[in-house]
Amino acid sequence: MKIEIIPALDIIDGKCVRLSQGDYNKKKVYGENPLNIAKQMEDAGITRLHVVDLDGALSSGIVNINVLRQLCSETSLTIDFGGGIKTEDDIDAAFQCGVAMVTVGSMAVKKPDLFLKWLNHYGGDKIILGADVDQGKIAVNGWQEQSSKELFPFLEDYIAKGVQKVICTDISKDGMLQGTNVNLYKEIQELFPDLYLIASGGISSLHDIDSLLEHQIPGVIIGKALYEGNITLKDLQPYL
Repeated sequence: MKIEIIPALDIIDGKCVRLSQGDYNKKKVYGENPLNIAKQMEDAGITRLHVVDLDGALSSGIVNINVLRQLCSETSLTIDFGGGIKTEDDIDAAFQCGVAMVTVGSMAVKKPDLFLKWLNHYGGDKIILGADVDQGKIAVNGWQEQSSKELFPFLEDYIAKGVQKVICTDISKDGMLQGTNVNLYKEIQELFPDLYLIASGGISSLHDIDSLLEHQIPGVIIGKALYEGNITLKDLQPYL
């Protein structure tokens, strides 16, 4: 059993950044050129990237489309993209750039009928449900707002309607480098054994990756730990 290693590339103003617990005031810039970072990852054997347009998450559509286009055209990485997907035009624009999948979070909460339309139109292999969790409830709008939706009924409902892939982020852990919520992912995977679950938030060491692997979680997103050097691209070689 392997676990899919997916580095995160979060973009604000065309630059690669990380936030802490989704707080835009706690942003740290890690690189002026996201393409260079993506190429370093590709050279190290990484095959997939999770790209998030943090400007887009707060606005009415995709903002950093040029960066996305560059990442798709100048690397051969499989890219899943989220942040700012509010309309079908946004999804089409992302696919035209060359992304393999899009991640939709807020719209699945705010406009479920529209989300289901997209899911049926593009398919469950192309549309990833982004479930961002804050104390058991789903958060929306770049995590600035908590909804009344409980995580498990939310997942159950959408999986029954055709969702195949979920990126689940524990916001309390994200960017804190204090370990991930293994029990949460274990519980989700046990309840929904056929789900392609990608764990996100708080990955701080190889031990976290091993714990997820032990519970047969299919994928993991690594963000700040990679940029701060807690985990290196060399460390990840055995997992690739």
